[in-house]
Amino acid sequence: MIEYSATPRLIDPVLVCAFQGWNDAAGAASDVIDHLITTWQATQIGAFDPEDYYDYQVNRPVITIDDAGMRQLTWPSTRIYVARPPGALRDVICVQGIEPNIRWRAFTAEILELAETLSTSLLVNLGSLLADVPRSRPMRVTGSASEVDLEDRLGLPPSTYEGPTGILGVINEACAQVDLPTVSYWAAVPHYLPQGPNPKASLGLIASLEDLLDISIELGDLPEEVQAWERGVAELIDEDEDLHDYVRSLEEAHDTAGLPEASGDEIAREFERYLKRRNRPES
Repeated sequence: MIEYSATPRLIDPVLVCAFQGWNDAAGAASDVIDHLITTWQATQIGAFDPEDYYDYQVNRPVITIDDAGMRQLTWPSTRIYVARPPGALRDVICVQGIEPNIRWRAFTAEILELAETLSTSLLVNLGSLLADVPRSRPMRVTGSASEVDLEDRLGLPPSTYEGPTGILGVINEACAQVDLPTVSYWAAVPHYLPQGPNPKASLGLIASLEDLLDISIELGDLPEEVQAWERGVAELIDEDEDLHDYVRSLEEAHDTAGLPEASGDEIAREFERYLKRRNRPES
């Protein structure tokens, strides 16, 4: 059950989800939601009852001590936030949590109920996966949409994936049953760097969200974090001759394949993002 502290009236809201676990290699998608919540000063309006969906021996509660020396117990859960991004004509609902351990169909039904309660017109799923990609090349983000007009507007091909799925795939299927449009974006994380964080993957997902929402998202320290991450990874790879040779082979395969990140359309989109950030009024 979702416990609401408020149910605000929103303007044409988009619901953006990310869940830690199988869908979230290196925590890249969850880190995007963290960034949006902080950057947009989002307000929490509710949370899922953790008793319904989590095995506490798998996802244990956490004890922390606050600045006043008081101990606090935080249970694993999925939390709901709302924000009005600067320059946007619509609100954004951010859903952040952990992939449920049990009762996926009930969990998904609650996501649909949330969308209906807040009059959501579009649901966006963010994920990241391990792939045979080099970290030194442009970040690959793949996407899919449930409707042809969204595919055409965003330049997304139809999804052809078959195989095991996580909670994001289940949510997408449930949305299709009730005619709620969906868009999914997945960042490819180098499989030889499975542990998070991976700010470069998060940055790629943010760029895709900018295209979708037609806004500029403040990046804060993220570009500097990407540079520091690149330097640290480069040093790590240089210390391991076998890993260095393997990464070099990935780079050569990438360059030979001529992947679409360097296409004219992608270059144009990146330049448009740059212009939006440059022309954004200072707050």
